[in-house]
Amino acid sequence: MTNGIPTDHALVLFDGVCNLCSNSVQLIIKNDRKDYFRFASLQSDLGVALKKQHNITADSIVLVEDGNVYTQSSAALMIARRLNGAYPLLYGFMILPRMIRNTVYGWIARNRYRWFGKKEACWIPTPELKNKFIA
Repeated sequence: MTNGIPTDHALVLFDGVCNLCSNSVQLIIKNDRKDYFRFASLQSDLGVALKKQHNITADSIVLVEDGNVYTQSSAALMIARRLNGAYPLLYGFMILPRMIRNTVYGWIARNRYRWFGKKEACWIPTPELKNKFIA
């Protein structure tokens, strides 16, 4: 275990009050047949500590994998490549310049509360999913 992250898993940090982010986590869990991903909200103690440790300014989704930190579109596409179904095809968008990918990602991220809503508190996983969440 490194920084509270099991070494054979990747950690997805997400905005725990964002409906889009919470729904995305549920989509990842549903399509993560190899049980590769673990999760923590950005608002959790672990999320806050990792943001500080890695100087992360992202506020929507972050992927910590093999000691590397991915944010914005890179995080989303790196996650997609490990999912089942057609989702790995989205990884092909990595050929686009990061500036273009992050412009689109940023537009969605800036509007996510308006379009999808916001919770008053972080999403709490069901007891069956609890083992996928770190702190």
